[in-house]
Amino acid sequence: MSLIAAAPSLVRTTPPSDPAPLGKVTAGAWWPEIDLAALRDAMRLDGTITPQRLLPAVQEAVAATIGQLADWAKSREEEGHASLAAVPALKVDGESINVQRFRRAVHCHAKANLIERYSDYDTTGRERRKDQDEAREDQAEHHRRDATWAVRDILGVSRTTVELI
Repeated sequence: MSLIAAAPSLVRTTPPSDPAPLGKVTAGAWWPEIDLAALRDAMRLDGTITPQRLLPAVQEAVAATIGQLADWAKSREEEGHASLAAVPALKVDGESINVQRFRRAVHCHAKANLIERYSDYDTTGRERRKDQDEAREDQAEHHRRDATWAVRDILGVSRTTVELI
């Protein structure tokens, strides 16, 4: 006689087909809105990041990204552009590359914030190792780099980063 017992998974995931909407983060009519479900899917965030944790991380990511683009956006508004999408730019798949880069910057900032804030959360109950902490720090830095590159691409400035050794 054999028994196969299946325990519920330790990590709850939210499949893309989940009809429960997570909402959107908006920052005025000029900036694109950020769909939380799309961000969760794009950045591979599972159910361990609850909507209550996700929302403030995304709000901060939107604020940080807009803060970096504030002077540039003001100049574009003074030129008469009604939104970021209205600023002349290459379109990929029918959408302004500036909008895509704004979204990428917000997504990457949010993921980096979440990695840093919840790096001590381990659903398996195992003790964390130092190399896991270093891997998380590296991952957060890679996301911050990608966010910075997206912003710099919108601004039209070089991505070059110089580090003193």
